[in-house]
Parts: sequence; C-alpha cells; structure tokens
Amino acid sequence: MKLRLHFVVDPMGWFCISMVLFVWLYNSFLIPKLVLLPHYAEGHIPAALVVFYYLASLLCISALFRASTADPGKLAQDPKIPLAERDNWELCNKCNMMRPKRSHHCSRCGHCVRRMDHHCPWINNCVGEDNHWLFLQLCFYTQVLSLYTLVLDFCQYYYYQPLSSVNRADFVVHHELALLRGSCFMGLIMFGGISSLFYTQVKGILADTTTIEKMSHLLEDIGPHRSWQQAMAEVFGTRWKILWFLPFRSRQPLRLNLTSRSRV
Repeated sequence: MKLRLHFVVDPMGWFCISMVLFVWLYNSFLIPKLVLLPHYAEGHIPAALVVFYYLASLLCISALFRASTADPGKLAQDPKIPLAERDNWELCNKCNMMRPKRSHHCSRCGHCVRRMDHHCPWINNCVGEDNHWLFLQLCFYTQVLSLYTLVLDFCQYYYYQPLSSVNRADFVVHHELALLRGSCFMGLIMFGGISSLFYTQVKGILADTTTIEKMSHLLEDIGPHRSWQQAMAEVFGTRWKILWFLPFRSRQPLRLNLTSRSRV
C-alpha cells in the first residue's frame, strides 16, 4: 500500500506542532548532552541506556511525522458506493457529499473523514480511521520518552556519581540546573497530559466509540462484545501485536466478522 502524505493548511496547527517539535528537540539534545553521554564516557552507565533513549526519541518523532502527514481517511470527491453498502451511507449536510455512517465533517480541514475521532491541533491533522493507530503510537512513545526523561533528570541529581571531565565553561553545563528544571517541567506536563489522553483513547477503542460520538451522544446500542485484541487489531490493521508498535509501515483495513453497533 503506497504511503500518501497529507498536509493541512492551518496556521494554528503549525504553531501547535512547532511547540511539540521544540519540546522534542530540547530534550533529545539536552538529555544526551548533559546526562547520558558524559556518564557513559566515564563508565557510570551502560550503552544500553543511551541506545534506548535515542530509540525512544526516534520512534516518537517518527510517529509524530506519520500521524501529522498521514491521510486520516479523507473521502473522495465522487465516492463509488457499492450497491450492497448503500444503506450504510448518508448525506453530509455541510459539504453535500455521500459518506459512510460514523464519518464526520471537520470544519477546520473542510472535508469529511471516515470514522473521525477528533481534530488534533498538536499534530495539525484529524484523527480518523486511517491514522488513529499512528496517533496511539505517538501517545505511547511520548509517555515512554517523557517518563524516561523525568527518571534521568532525577538520577542526575540524586543517584549518578558527579562528573569529573566536563567543561564548566560550556553554556549547557554552566546553566545545567535551569535547563534540567525546564526539561523536568516539560516532562511532567507531557507525561500527565498524554497519559490522560492515551487512557481515554484506549477506553474509547475498547468501547467502539469515538470522541465525537461520546460528546454528541450519538450512541444508540452497544451491539456485540469485542475482545480488546479484536478492537485493537481493527484499529492497527493487523493481528500481529509486534506491528502495533512500528510506525514504519502501512496499514491495511482489517474487517472483523462482527456487526457494527448502530448510530443515529
């Protein structure tokens, strides 16, 4: 399946995603510079800790790039509706286009998105059927990276041995306390906020309910129960759990033999 890039022209979204990139760049440069690399050079920590931090940072920025540039499920201008599925389509009263049920019109993007969950300014994109899995990966790896950063900030002052071969005239080393306090503050904000968001997202997936449906009270009946493996496999497009953690792939729709719950 060919990867398609999707860009949203929204100055507010550009500002929000720029703030996210700043936080990532700040910590991805500062933590190795002040904590990991100096302590590794003096033999205080193993190389595995350094590699794991860079790996978590790489997966986090990869998930951010994929989630912000992936097509969330934008409907074509002239969709071809199979005859057997016509009862599952409806007319959008905003763009006057036919769309599958559970789609929603995004006023910021200006088009309908299949199974739209919400529009996220922090990735400057909608979260819909085709990129929801990437948004979950972004939330997960942001939690991992933020928590790891907080642990390293704590260890720098209360656990690791003092460094003996650092250049005190270096700007970063000279202002170490202020810089690490900034890192700790960002880590707390990101970990707390994203953990709450990740919990609500997973809860909604297991309940087969989008954020828009919960806010709009569009839920009618629950329908057949799905296990958590089935619910997550449908979102990620595969039953292979190891692939749920990899942003470097494409997603194929996975249709399970379950009757979807009805919506108004």
